[in-house]
Amino acid sequence: MTDTKGILIYCETQEAGLTPITIEQLGAGWKLATQLGEEVLAVLVGSGIDEKSAHECIYYGADKVYVIDREPLESYSPELYSKALETLIGRIKPSVVLFGQTTVGRDLAPRLAYKLNTGVTLDCVDLTIDPSSRLMLQTKPVYGGKAYGVYVCESKPQIVTIRPKSFPPMEKNESRKGEIIYFDLEMDFPSTRAKVVSREKEKAGIQLEAAKVVICAGRGVARDDLDLLRELANLFNGALGCTRPVCDDGRLPPQHQIGLTGKIVNPDLYIGIAVSGATQHLAGIMGSKLIVAVNKDPDAPIFRVAHYGIVGDYREIVPVIIKKCKELKAKM
Repeated sequence: MTDTKGILIYCETQEAGLTPITIEQLGAGWKLATQLGEEVLAVLVGSGIDEKSAHECIYYGADKVYVIDREPLESYSPELYSKALETLIGRIKPSVVLFGQTTVGRDLAPRLAYKLNTGVTLDCVDLTIDPSSRLMLQTKPVYGGKAYGVYVCESKPQIVTIRPKSFPPMEKNESRKGEIIYFDLEMDFPSTRAKVVSREKEKAGIQLEAAKVVICAGRGVARDDLDLLRELANLFNGALGCTRPVCDDGRLPPQHQIGLTGKIVNPDLYIGIAVSGATQHLAGIMGSKLIVAVNKDPDAPIFRVAHYGIVGDYREIVPVIIKKCKELKAKM
């Protein structure tokens, strides 16, 4: 693709408006746009899109917001959404497309890159523009988070997903002005291989990606003890996560899984309870500012990355932590 210009942000929404990662994407996009002297473009895809979301994109840095609002797009479909984005990108020709490292972002970005015959880099933690080539330098963790690699894609648009909490969001400015464009797809929607037969609303609470404190249940945590960990998470106003084996045997639903095949978390405090420390799980927590591990095996791999470790039975240790936290909170 030639004659490209603009940083396009794929925006995701929730009941309260834009998702936290979308706001971070807009901040990252504004940084790149400033370096290139280009505009920040945002796109909202769905059905019955609230205009407030479009205005919110502008408040957080977008210069133009493209709204693709069609009834067949009510529920996420990789075939339909990728086709809609392919059509938009073919028309506006952005130089960069940013997705969040979310379930949807990880699904859409590679599909779109294939359709557009370009490259894609997932899970980026830093993006900047090379002043000589004016191409984007894409930094991401490699080897399970033990090192960082810098990638460059010479074809355009350059497509990436960004890791949550890796980029500072712009401050909301409700005085910012921008343009909202309702984009006419002028296309027939292809048939899809899957259809939505029912929806189950996720239980209210702090989302893993946004939590400042994450309590993680490992394989060694019994099903009957999960309420103990929930109590600890609630004391910290945090979220409960888990390793893959805990999801695989049904102790917790998939949205609680942390790791390469789950969610990437970057909390201020991560406490792993009976977590051994498999490589794919550690890759999902290495952005944590403070890692605390509780495990009865002194040779558990998680102790190699933990800032603090407690060797012992979690059934004895966690109640002590809960009791102490309650005492400290009572004094506040």
